[in-house]
Amino acid sequence: MTEEKGPSSWIQEVRNRLTTPAPSRLPPSDARPAAVLVPLFVDAGELWTLLTKRAESLPQHKSQIAFPGGGREIGEDHWTAALRETEEELGFDTRQVVRLGELDEAETPSGFRIMPCVGAVPSRLEPNINEDEIAEVFSVPLLAFTDFRVVEDRIVKIDGVERMIRVYHLGSRQVWGLTARIMQNLLHRLGLEVPDEEGAG
Repeated sequence: MTEEKGPSSWIQEVRNRLTTPAPSRLPPSDARPAAVLVPLFVDAGELWTLLTKRAESLPQHKSQIAFPGGGREIGEDHWTAALRETEEELGFDTRQVVRLGELDEAETPSGFRIMPCVGAVPSRLEPNINEDEIAEVFSVPLLAFTDFRVVEDRIVKIDGVERMIRVYHLGSRQVWGLTARIMQNLLHRLGLEVPDEEGAG
């Protein structure tokens, strides 16, 4: 999926793909509601996203690759939470974010239920990161996640239960867990499937 028609055509296409069918929602639970922003922008005719590496000093999910976001506060909806947390972590004006839609709601073993909010952001962002929360911010083209050579499906044991998880190997970085699941969901929605190794080439 590339930008070939006009400056806003990709925005409408993404909106359409996120709307039909409607994203799935989890049943009610005691999990703490949270939200993340999945930022998208076009550069050189290609869709990119923005990811962060969480600070080593954080009590949860330290040093993991993640989308900006966090827990919802009382009275907040998921978009308000996602934008507030993004502004706190990355320091850019979230009034520039164009809302595109949401992905499937997801749970984490740490007790959160996460709403991924997909938004278009300017291609030339200059984050002013909060070093107490974020160690690094970097951009990745979505097509990088569709190369079968960077994809690994791994069986791990979490709380005594074996689970199959997806890991994306991007150079020295590994994207896994919730972030990898959100990325899988996004790629599926956008029609950017990872080809089988047998069918590649």
